[in-house]
Amino acid sequence: MAEGSGQRQHPRNLQGILRMAVEAGSASDGPAPQQAMSEERKAWLREALADICKGQQDEVEQMKQCLSILWRTTARESQEHKEEEEEEETEGALELLSELCENLDNARDLMVLGGLDLCVSRCLSHAQGGIRWRAAQLLASCAQNMAEVQCYLLRQGTLATLLQLIDCDPHPTVKVKALYAVSCLVREQEEGLRVFLSHDGFSVLMRGMQSDSEKLRTKSAFLLLNLLSAHPEHRDAVLSMGMVQQLVSVLRSPHSSFLEHVLGVLCCLVDGSDRGVSDCRDPALGLEELLKHRALELKGKEECQEELADTGALQLCCHLHYRATGSPVVTISLWSEFTNWALL
Repeated sequence: MAEGSGQRQHPRNLQGILRMAVEAGSASDGPAPQQAMSEERKAWLREALADICKGQQDEVEQMKQCLSILWRTTARESQEHKEEEEEEETEGALELLSELCENLDNARDLMVLGGLDLCVSRCLSHAQGGIRWRAAQLLASCAQNMAEVQCYLLRQGTLATLLQLIDCDPHPTVKVKALYAVSCLVREQEEGLRVFLSHDGFSVLMRGMQSDSEKLRTKSAFLLLNLLSAHPEHRDAVLSMGMVQQLVSVLRSPHSSFLEHVLGVLCCLVDGSDRGVSDCRDPALGLEELLKHRALELKGKEECQEELADTGALQLCCHLHYRATGSPVVTISLWSEFTNWALL
C-alpha cells in the first residue's frame, strides 16, 4: 500500500480484529475520532465476526462427528471383534476431541453433548490401552481450569475410576495419563481433594512413586509435593501412613531426576513438624548417612543444585530441630538460604 494513500489495510486474523476493537474502544474514551469507520470497514468487521462464530459452530459439528464415531466403535457387544482400522478411527476421534477441548467453550459443549459420559462409561474401560489413555487425556483437557467440568466429572465418580487405573492398569501410558487427569481434578479444587482423600489417594501416589515407570514416579512425586505444599493440614495424616519410611526407601533407588521431588516431599513433611522430624531421625532408617552420601554425590553438579539444597535443608532441619518448650523450632524455611553455604 502506498504511503499517504488515505486507505487502511483490513486486519487478516482474529488478533487484528481484537486490536481494531481495542483501538475503537480507546478512541471512544478520548477525543472524538477524526474519521468515522467507513461502511466498507464495518461490513468487513461484521463478516469477520460472523466467520468466527461459524468457526465455533464448525468445531461443534466436528465434535458431534467424533462422538458419532465413538458411539459406533465402542459398543460393548462388538469390542471383541474390532478391526485395526476401526481402532485407529476411535483413537483419531479421541485425539481430535482433546485438541478441540483445549478451548474451554468446546469442553463445556462436549459435556452438554454427552461426550464426557461416553468417555467415562466406554472409553476408560475399553479393551485397548491406546483408547484408554486417549480417553484419560481427553478428560484432562476438558477438566483443566474448568470448574464446571471438574464438578460434573466428580459427581460421575470419575476420580475413583482414574485412581484405579493408576493402580491397576497394565499399560504404563494409561497410568500416566490417568494421573494427569487426577491432577486436573484435585489441584485447587476443594471437592476434588475431598474425594481424592476419601479414596486413599495419597497411598495411590505413594505406590506410583514405587513404579517401574520413570514418568509415573516423577509425576506422582510432583503431585504429592504440590498437594502437601498447598494443604499442609493433611501432613499429619500422611505421616501416620508411614510416608517418611516409604519415601526414604524410594530415596535409596539409583539417582534420577524424580528424587528431587522425593526430597521436596520429605522437606515438606519435616518443616516445623515434631512428628516428621522424629520419623526422619529414626536410627533404623539410616537417613543421616544416606543424606551425607547424596550430598557428596551431588556436590559440584550444576544441574543438581536444587536437589542439593533440599538435601542440605533436610539435614539441617533434622539435626537442629528443638522440641524443648521455649526453644526455637528450626524449620526448612528458616534454613534454606544457608543450605549451600553449609554444604561447602
